[in-house]
Amino acid sequence: MTTIAVLGLGAMGSRMALNLLRAGHTVTVWNRTEKAAEELVAAGASFAATPKEAATGAAIVLSMVRDDAASGDVWLHPQHGAFAGMNASSIAIESSTVSHEWVLDLGQAARDRGLSLIDAPVSGSRPQAEAGQLVFLVGGEAAAVEAAREVLQAMGSSIHHVGALGAGALVKLATNALLGVQVTTLAELFGILGAHGVDLGKAFEAVGATSVSSVASQRSAASMTAGNFAPQFPVALIEKDFGYAVSAAGGAAAAPTIEAARQVFSSASQQGLGELNMTSVVKLFAR
Repeated sequence: MTTIAVLGLGAMGSRMALNLLRAGHTVTVWNRTEKAAEELVAAGASFAATPKEAATGAAIVLSMVRDDAASGDVWLHPQHGAFAGMNASSIAIESSTVSHEWVLDLGQAARDRGLSLIDAPVSGSRPQAEAGQLVFLVGGEAAAVEAAREVLQAMGSSIHHVGALGAGALVKLATNALLGVQVTTLAELFGILGAHGVDLGKAFEAVGATSVSSVASQRSAASMTAGNFAPQFPVALIEKDFGYAVSAAGGAAAAPTIEAARQVFSSASQQGLGELNMTSVVKLFAR
């Protein structure tokens, strides 16, 4: 089995680390707050005080953190960053949803140190992470991807090598953009139909039977109908991802639909919905 370091024990990272333990791997974890590691330590993981300490001796080092800034800190901090603890035979995996620009910068930093990096963000939320059913969207050199495949398989149901380093980040941003645009459109439609007195449950049951419906739209409509906004994918995070997608496009002029949806999520954050599920944007259109 493989010696693995997992950096970041939020809703996703903690579940991914647990599946690595269940698969028999040796896992060291790090998180800014040690309390988040207690359940994993009880399950057999070791806790490290810094990313560098966690990465020392690990064959695979995986990061699952909030954004570009957090990623930079865990990998590149001059005293405590994971790159400082890795050796040339180990592989760095950035599974966080970060910007394409940052992945390329991080890749250069890895090469400067003689290290291998792949970007492997995931499609799926907490239930899929818990069940080991994540979809990995991977960019990087084929040899490094193959070397990491067994570890990724312990956490996911499918692994898609979509291109060179950075391609994983771009495909993840595209996936989230497609999801989020559906959510904001549904929220508007809830407002329109509700204003005309249409039974929303019946309306979206009917829409769900048509060819235009998707699994994502059905789940989002069910969340909105039930008023269940437990944070599977919080507004603040998808707003961040939409900003990265607009940046990858070269600006709002090249991605006007994505930018319009980003502004909806931004408004929701400003109105106190940032930590609720993204479907809570329906509240903005209630009449």
